[in-house]
Amino acid sequence: MKIAYQGIEGSYSESCAKEMYPGCKTISCKTFDDVFNQANEDDEIRAMIPESNKTTGNIGVEYLIFKYRLNIYAEHFYPIQHYLLGLPGTKINDIKNVYSHAQALSQCQKYIKKNNFIENVRADTAGSAKMVKSENNKSNAAISSKLSAKIYDLEILASNIEDDKGNVTRFLLMGKPIFQPEFNKDKYITSILFKLKSKPAALYSALSGFAIQGVNLTKLQSYPEKNSFSSYFFLCDLDGHIEEPKVQKSLEELGLHCEDFHVLGVFISDKFREK
Repeated sequence: MKIAYQGIEGSYSESCAKEMYPGCKTISCKTFDDVFNQANEDDEIRAMIPESNKTTGNIGVEYLIFKYRLNIYAEHFYPIQHYLLGLPGTKINDIKNVYSHAQALSQCQKYIKKNNFIENVRADTAGSAKMVKSENNKSNAAISSKLSAKIYDLEILASNIEDDKGNVTRFLLMGKPIFQPEFNKDKYITSILFKLKSKPAALYSALSGFAIQGVNLTKLQSYPEKNSFSSYFFLCDLDGHIEEPKVQKSLEELGLHCEDFHVLGVFISDKFREK
């Protein structure tokens, strides 16, 4: 399997891909748009996309989910453990500047403030580790993954420095070909994208079918249509397989109130949800 991800070698996205799909070939991409485009252009490539984090919320890829409408094959709740990485022989007292992605910095605020580090936002965590190595300055450190320490020959100065020790990021495995698992006794998530017709109480009316049928919504997020603040798309995840009668009836009711409706995927619910 070939899996594209945003960032450089050693990123959390690559770490998740390698752990969940041992033996996969990973493809580094500069931007999330590049990741989606790779999967959209090549049926053999899958995209590993961080969708949201338990501590800091949405990653901000919704507009690309709307744009490309790739199929979702799986979700993975991947533990995010942050490490402070420095040049070999560096002591924590030597560190003045810490570099990382904005999300990682925000997830390690207690540790950063405790040590009076100066925060520096970079494009990604692994890139920060690579920069610290190339700059060769013992006053600099990166917040990144354990894999990055190995790849860029950096020393782990402190482990598990994240504020929330149960910190996880939800990743989605996506691609162009449409596939959904057969309906059996597993627990499923059905993910949909929709845009409502312009009429009063449209959202209330559209969601009534889920309440009547007893279908649980695990995610409902609005996002403005491009160049508009009056027209919105909605991303929705719900418990159940699209072939379940109650799910079918709920979606049929929803469809009556929509001018755009798209099923993004049906996939097995990650066991993390049961914790």
